[in-house]
Amino acid sequence: MENGSGAHEKLKHLSEIIKEQKRVAVAFSGGVDSAFLLKAALDVLGTGGVLAITAGSSIHPKRETDHAAALAHSLGARHMLMETDELSIPEFVRNPKNRCYICKRSLFWKMKEKAESLGILSILEGSNTDDLLDFRPGMRALKELGIKSPLLEAGLKKSEIRLLSREMGLETWDKQPFACLATRFPYGERITTEKIAMVESCEQYLLNLGFRQVRVRHHGDIARIEVGKDETARLFRDGLSEMVDAECRRAGFTYCTIDLKGYRTGSMNQAAAREETHEQG
Repeated sequence: MENGSGAHEKLKHLSEIIKEQKRVAVAFSGGVDSAFLLKAALDVLGTGGVLAITAGSSIHPKRETDHAAALAHSLGARHMLMETDELSIPEFVRNPKNRCYICKRSLFWKMKEKAESLGILSILEGSNTDDLLDFRPGMRALKELGIKSPLLEAGLKKSEIRLLSREMGLETWDKQPFACLATRFPYGERITTEKIAMVESCEQYLLNLGFRQVRVRHHGDIARIEVGKDETARLFRDGLSEMVDAECRRAGFTYCTIDLKGYRTGSMNQAAAREETHEQG
């Protein structure tokens, strides 16, 4: 892990940014970034100055929202579960390339209303500098709604957040990345409750088998499985491939494939990014 001197300077800057806000609501998923942000906010503002808000809906597995609630409690934070229903938004269901913008706009509008009703005017979320390297249309919604991204403002990158989280004793320091289940669908493929359930069921099965990093991408009747590169070979041992294939079929898929490149962040964004580059050219 890299040298932490620069990270510690950025942490000081982060603390200064947070201190200016007085009272904050933290968009809290329970992942590496939001857990670090919540801990930093609690250290600066104290329990009375911080509220953690977790979105709960069908596009967020229950295991993740349950973990977020337990983690917030262990950190001593006030916590609120805010129910959302993205699948009631026709534009979201159509799954265009700006789906993330549509989702973030709806989510943070509701979170902003909830926070303001409690007298909290500042909402913080956990984007970091690494997020600038991917296709992230949702970041426009954050700017439009005045949502603050203090980790990004402080110049913190993912590796530094993991380093500082480990030093703080946060259990999330080595937590695997997670994104909402809507990211498992190619742009343009309609997102439905049934399809979400297919993906969640298969991913949970793989997690139960002990795989740490898992994505099941939904391509019509095909399930494209991504696991960590160091875990791919295991899929072909001890009859696991047949078991996983049977589970995918039980969930509703006709075919089950293994992505030879393994897990990588934003694999569904690659086509969109190529199209955008082509259009700009």
